[in-house]
Amino acid sequence: MRNASALFRLAAPMFVLGVVLGGCGQAPPSQNPDAAPGSRTGSVQAIHGSSSRTPGDTTTPATLPPGSVLRNPANGRDEVIVEDIRHTAVLIGDSQSEPANAWPRQALAALGYKPFFCGLGGTGFFCGLGGTGFVASNGKTGNYITALQRGDWKLPSGAPPLVVIEGGGNDAAQGATDAQIVSNAEQLISTLQQRYPGSDFVMVGTLARGANYGGGRRTQVDTLLGTIAQKNGIPFVSVGDWLTRYKLTGLLADGLHMTATGHDTLGILLAARLKALGLEAKDAAEAQPAAGY
Repeated sequence: MRNASALFRLAAPMFVLGVVLGGCGQAPPSQNPDAAPGSRTGSVQAIHGSSSRTPGDTTTPATLPPGSVLRNPANGRDEVIVEDIRHTAVLIGDSQSEPANAWPRQALAALGYKPFFCGLGGTGFFCGLGGTGFVASNGKTGNYITALQRGDWKLPSGAPPLVVIEGGGNDAAQGATDAQIVSNAEQLISTLQQRYPGSDFVMVGTLARGANYGGGRRTQVDTLLGTIAQKNGIPFVSVGDWLTRYKLTGLLADGLHMTATGHDTLGILLAARLKALGLEAKDAAEAQPAAGY
């Protein structure tokens, strides 16, 4: 009896210690019945600052400062917090959209949007880049769909009211085939529409001279993009003859890109086309709520 009592006194502390150590293990991941098989579950994972999460963490896009990067659990991609997503237009494009005074950006700003192309404060979250396109890449980043899928550039978090896809010039210059352009453009459109189901979309074609004025492959790609947009039910602004139609060749800086005055002029023209399509920015109260969270 005395031996049994001693054994109990020895075992009791070890039992308590085992309970305490067992309670220090990693908690099981939260279950999300709506998550797709293999997708990340739980709430948003902040990447900016610290990527760790603790029990009871209430990190959401609304609690993070602009410029923060976070992981979207719905698709496993990192995204960027922007200051005013309800008035943000996501602009995916090439060097025509890259300068701060670029004509697509000027057009969007004129319609009440805050264009998202180069991220915030020059942080390098490019949605496209000079030298890229639906098929074309520039060595720093992949083409539009590849760059998105492997994280070369990041989309903004939430639900922007408008998504603009511009490009095609580098695809023409690098000899991309019609089949390649169609395949990649349709992948891009499908991916973006899944990510932003409540957003309006518009495609802007390839800036060029008209077919009868030396437009060549650039004008052909512009026409091809128009057929892709029509097939996918997306409004399209053809710019494949604008340089000659509006007598703007004298405003070219290098044969392909515009001078400051050329950007201003094209910005006015594009804004008028987008306005005619009913794509002016709506009041913030009418904007779609954030999606994916």
